[in-house]
Amino acid sequence: MSSPSPAPTAANPPSRLLSLDTYRGFVMCLMAAEMLHWGRVAAKFPDSTLWKWIDHHTSHVAWYGCSLHDLIQPSFSFMVGVALPYSIASRVAKGQSTSQMTLHALWRSLILILLGIFLRSVGRPETNFTFEDTLTQIGLGYTALFVLGLQSLRTQAIALGVILVGYWAAWAAYPLPGPDFDYSKVGVAADWPHHAKGFAAHWNKNSNLGAAFDQWFLNLFPRSKPFVYNGGGYLTLSFIPTLGTMLLGLMAGHLLRSSRSAPEKLRTMLIAGALGLASGSLLDALGICPAVKKVWTPSWTLFSGGWCFLLMAFFYGLVDMAGFKKLTFPIMVVGMNSIAIYCLVHLIDGFIISSLKTHLGKNFFLLFGSTFEPMFTGACALLVFWLILFWMYRRKLFLRV
Repeated sequence: MSSPSPAPTAANPPSRLLSLDTYRGFVMCLMAAEMLHWGRVAAKFPDSTLWKWIDHHTSHVAWYGCSLHDLIQPSFSFMVGVALPYSIASRVAKGQSTSQMTLHALWRSLILILLGIFLRSVGRPETNFTFEDTLTQIGLGYTALFVLGLQSLRTQAIALGVILVGYWAAWAAYPLPGPDFDYSKVGVAADWPHHAKGFAAHWNKNSNLGAAFDQWFLNLFPRSKPFVYNGGGYLTLSFIPTLGTMLLGLMAGHLLRSSRSAPEKLRTMLIAGALGLASGSLLDALGICPAVKKVWTPSWTLFSGGWCFLLMAFFYGLVDMAGFKKLTFPIMVVGMNSIAIYCLVHLIDGFIISSLKTHLGKNFFLLFGSTFEPMFTGACALLVFWLILFWMYRRKLFLRV
């Protein structure tokens, strides 16, 4: 996909990819926009096609399909891969050895896993040992990604193929539940409309290989009640195909650091995006492997990876090629402190909103009427978060893991 990148040195440090910061900021804004409660507003306009469209793309699909919101986690994972060649180049330029970088990768993996568990446990009576959220999924695969990042493009492509085919084969080989299986015991109604029949049933909610693994693995950790199922169908083992998403990003990162011309890089990403969308959709349409984000099927890795390539291409063309840096500056500020905004939204959103209501008065948020109160309240809180990130940006305070 790409020619070798120029070797980084202390005199030739790797340049920063502003389009990556912008893409990351866009994705983090999508995540933070959950505070706008689009769904609650959309419920007030049941006959509005526009609000139905907004509601669809600001929430996760039930099982099959894809919304803009469903691309948040794949994008975040993809961008970890894109950033890795730049991170490795920076550390090499500083004189770090492979062993030092490997230890840092292990440390980063551990921190991401622990941070994910900590944020998932906020407000709960006990530690919520869960490994399906974005941070822990990335943490579980990050060290393997780093090791593969030191290998050739050919090795990375082979690893991607082994991950996707091997993961698909393991699920396909896992026996289907019997005719007397009680789906209600795993939180799924027997007549759930998204239940697949035939071969695709290997990927049905909470009756699959990943669910069986979690019923064993998650009960190894202390908890007041035994773990039986995840309400959304999310799984620990999804970190394996998520690693595939990160590998796609890694390949994109090598391409972007290569000596190829900007138009050639853009064209290659567009082609890769189209191939990802086509292959993922075809596997789904043929019934070989359904594209389901919540269990991160191999076809979802390809399909969502295609969208990630296209989004990366869009921001690369907009920012690094066309030079629209001022236009995208507000979201770039968010992207340069992605861990900070992730933690702020998960930790102090309630505190910020209650403080705003205390000092501005509850009636202030009725400025646009009760229908839009949730959205206006969330928008004010998001503005506060952005001002915090802008203050950090001006003082060059960037939260890193």
